[in-house]
Amino acid sequence: MQYKVFSIVGLHAALAVGCALLAGCSSKVPTAQSTPATSSSQPEPAQMPAGAAGDEIRLGKLVFDETPRYAAAYVGNRLSCNDCHLKSGTAAHAAPMVNLANLFPMYNKRAGRVISLQERLQECFVRSENGRPLPDDSKEMRALVAYINWLSKDGVKGKPFEGRGLVKLPALKGDPARGKAVYASQCAACHGSDGIGEPPIIPPLWGRNSFNDGAGMNEPEKMAAFLMPNMPQNHPGTLAPQSAFDVAAFIHTMPRPKFNQAYRRY
Repeated sequence: MQYKVFSIVGLHAALAVGCALLAGCSSKVPTAQSTPATSSSQPEPAQMPAGAAGDEIRLGKLVFDETPRYAAAYVGNRLSCNDCHLKSGTAAHAAPMVNLANLFPMYNKRAGRVISLQERLQECFVRSENGRPLPDDSKEMRALVAYINWLSKDGVKGKPFEGRGLVKLPALKGDPARGKAVYASQCAACHGSDGIGEPPIIPPLWGRNSFNDGAGMNEPEKMAAFLMPNMPQNHPGTLAPQSAFDVAAFIHTMPRPKFNQAYRRY
């Protein structure tokens, strides 16, 4: 989403960048550990209502968690919403969906206009999912909106969730050569030397099944802002900002699908 802090759409918390990269990590940079979200504002699945309303919310979570399976007609790769918006959209500093519905309509810098929540979801599908926009009246769109509304039910109109968006990092320049070495030693064991991962568990980082070059994650500074507080998976928030920029710079040099200009309004 377009947040005041970086936000993005297309990558999973499985980039296994090791703890050996801690050198140079500034204690002044906020991390997912140092700025936790308010847990009381994160609804639990067990709290979903019964009946038709609950069924639609549950379908929305399925679409969110396994997008290529439950929204196959609109997806052009093998990424799910959950690959960028971690823990089913509830993880702080991983572009959470919590209270998001209460912030729309919202001005979108890329579109240059005020957009609805539905339009923002369509943007995700044509960019991060490398697919086509969900129709407003489709069951998948209705379910996703129902799920995000449910995640926003305890929020306040116009007041962002404490862990909204991604952390803001210092302006650094990534080195693809350093990033390549880090990837080979720390990331390739999970995502493969070819970056294809093992969907749906480990997302592809480049190639035909990854996000396209119009996605927010294709911007190295946004990818770095995702990596630093969320990686490595078993020690999130311990990655040095410079190392995050280096890995992002390397991934940025790799091939990926081209954005379909027919959807440039999104």
